[in-house]
Amino acid sequence: MMTKPAASDLSDDPADGGRAASPAPAAPGASAGTAGTAVTAGTRRRTGGRSARVRAKVLAAVGEVLVAAGYDALTVDAVAERAGVHRTTVYRRWRDVGGLLADVLDAAADDTWEPADTGSLEDDLTTLNQEVYDALHPGHPGPGGSLTTALIAASFRSAEAAGALTRFWEGRYARCAPVVARAVDRGEVPPGPDARALLVAATAPLYQELLLLRAAPDPALPRRAAGAARAAAAAGVFTRAPDARPAA
Repeated sequence: MMTKPAASDLSDDPADGGRAASPAPAAPGASAGTAGTAVTAGTRRRTGGRSARVRAKVLAAVGEVLVAAGYDALTVDAVAERAGVHRTTVYRRWRDVGGLLADVLDAAADDTWEPADTGSLEDDLTTLNQEVYDALHPGHPGPGGSLTTALIAASFRSAEAAGALTRFWEGRYARCAPVVARAVDRGEVPPGPDARALLVAATAPLYQELLLLRAAPDPALPRRAAGAARAAAAAGVFTRAPDARPAA
């Protein structure tokens, strides 16, 4: 479910020969990951072609360093060298490693990804789980593993990355809610399910097996976990009581 960073809306940095834009007040909700807002500056800035290219190179470099060498090798200088930009540019825009990681995650969340509509709940969940499986187990040999696993690991070392990762997952589960709504409309599950609880139940086994237990690859895992969640949902396990409120 991780995707490549979106285009930047940061202004050109004077250190790169561009002209800095005057920052505007942050939009409501910017601190919670408003798309297109610089994480460390807390301001929304103009989009610039040069700036977008610089941001894309820097965020790509963050992922490359993280996957190739792990979190301990991730420094502003290492990212600047890999991206081919001046270290001052990175310091001015992102300040530190935490700012870089948070921007990678917020950029990944600023995309158009939507869950598949296959016509059945189990197949929808299986397709979703296959994406998770592929992201967690792509066979990268580097110390950081896949970019997804490397970012998850980094979130335990950086408070800014942890906050951005939480925003990322909350956004992804919210986008997946229609999967459950469609299942209700088709009569596959009883009305009133807790969509997030169902989706977490479907995806959690993959994180447990591949991240925590570091189990051997199991191509059957995505469908097995999806089938179990579908059966539980059909039995009413995730159905809320009439007066219960949806999970926050």
